[in-house]
Amino acid sequence: MTQEFITIFVTFASEQEACSIGRTLVKEGLAACANIIPQIRSIYRWREKICDEGEALIMIKSRAELFERIRSRIRELHSYEVPEITALTIEKGDEDYLRWIQAVTAKGE
Repeated sequence: MTQEFITIFVTFASEQEACSIGRTLVKEGLAACANIIPQIRSIYRWREKICDEGEALIMIKSRAELFERIRSRIRELHSYEVPEITALTIEKGDEDYLRWIQAVTAKGE
């Protein structure tokens, strides 16, 4: 399979926000799947202060060619000024699963 697939990681202030945006991305055909981990703890530096906050994490499965559309859509909907939006290439995967991602995501128009 020559298509490149990715998993995108995004953190949110709440599980509800993660669910809402995950559902939107799947509904719009940008993501095949959005897995939500409702409770994580994030320690980070923001505006010269060390923050220690509870967040929700979403793992989005899609195609690499859709990353910019997904990133843009998340930025439109996300409550954070600078949301974490990072992607990793899926190096290996079950062929049937990868074909499913290909089939249910929007064509890169």
